[in-house]
Amino acid sequence: MTRGDFLHREFETLSAQDLGRHQNASWPEQWNYLRGCSTFYARKLGAAMRADVTLDGLRELPFTGKEELRQAQDAKPPFGTYRACAADQIARLHRTSGTTGRALYIANTVSDTGRISTAGGRAFYASELRPSDLVVHCLNYALWTGGVTDHLSLEATGATVIPYGVGNSAQLLDLIPELAVTAISCTPSYPALLEQVLAERKDGRMPRELGLRLGLFGGEAGLDDPSFRNRLEQTWGFKVRNANYGLSEVLSILASQCEETSDLHFHAGDMIFAEIVDPTSGERLPIAEGTAGELVCTHLSKECQPLVRYRTGDILTVTRVDPCICGRATWRFRVTGRTDDMFNVRGVNVFPAAIREVINAFPNVTSGQFRIILRGPGPYDLIELKVEATAELAQPEWPEGARQLETAIRERIGASAAVRLAPTGSLPRTEGKTSWIERCDQ
Repeated sequence: MTRGDFLHREFETLSAQDLGRHQNASWPEQWNYLRGCSTFYARKLGAAMRADVTLDGLRELPFTGKEELRQAQDAKPPFGTYRACAADQIARLHRTSGTTGRALYIANTVSDTGRISTAGGRAFYASELRPSDLVVHCLNYALWTGGVTDHLSLEATGATVIPYGVGNSAQLLDLIPELAVTAISCTPSYPALLEQVLAERKDGRMPRELGLRLGLFGGEAGLDDPSFRNRLEQTWGFKVRNANYGLSEVLSILASQCEETSDLHFHAGDMIFAEIVDPTSGERLPIAEGTAGELVCTHLSKECQPLVRYRTGDILTVTRVDPCICGRATWRFRVTGRTDDMFNVRGVNVFPAAIREVINAFPNVTSGQFRIILRGPGPYDLIELKVEATAELAQPEWPEGARQLETAIRERIGASAAVRLAPTGSLPRTEGKTSWIERCDQ
């Protein structure tokens, strides 16, 4: 792939100043649309809706939370009081996975779906998917947006897309070499299941022999961890790309990584006004190198379910704001956790992604599969972990392996852990999202 290769060069190379001017120019039309069409925000914002609020002035408005959206959908099912378009303009509906609470119904007009595919196409193209590729898409073609919505984003790059979905993993392993598939789109945990299916065949075929050159991943955390990425690349022989970070209720794909960095480029600045705020105080923080906080999104162009200052729950760290070596001028970041996944251990806030990073640093001890056991509502005295041992680690060595993990977690995270090793293959592999937390009443 050559540097300076873009799907939408004019936008992707905009300076921060020019992007800001574009956003400020497009916002008044969206704000006027909200004032005329959104019952939800008319009630929520009251007198503020009569003012000419600027993007900078958004900081004076209250946040919108996911629970508010759930209540709005309960009040006026199925799409909520924040549906701003006419019902006959809705072209497609989805539902969120519900992993962080009761599911939301997501509705979009034809124009909304076009914007989603545009941003998603930028993301996959930045991750090196090209018209010459044949990509198999292995996310669930159901109500969840990861199926058909991401499929259309893959198509927006010009690539040929196979709508495979989930299930029939054994058949997929035959299909990939038969069709000379070059790329796979799936969750980061799915390759582990494919590896297991290959091993069960006992025909000696290795994952890298399938010939894939590109792995496009999303839907789960963990790809910021170099140990996990390296393991995938060494096992499969493909380039690993964190290719589709997004939120269904905001935009299916907001960001992805390019060939030059493991950080995520924010690809949707013409559709989303992004803020980063202190998750406790709500104070707006600058989008500058080193800033860490919660991502808050406001739609700049959305017809069906427009949102203002929506708290995503994702904690980001801004890594760079200068132009990337790839030529894109967009700011870059890493997702370091979620406010709703965070749990407290003796005053220390712990994110599952941080635990995963530690575990993946010990390939001589563990396969990388683990579960966090949370008993009761917390806070907790220690991190209780069930970790799958690597097949090469003899069972008499498990106590020492567990001790190594406990020491590393204490040193890197600052909280005590109790690790119990389990046999290889004892933790379930999944085709969809993997939940790293198991909650128990006691």
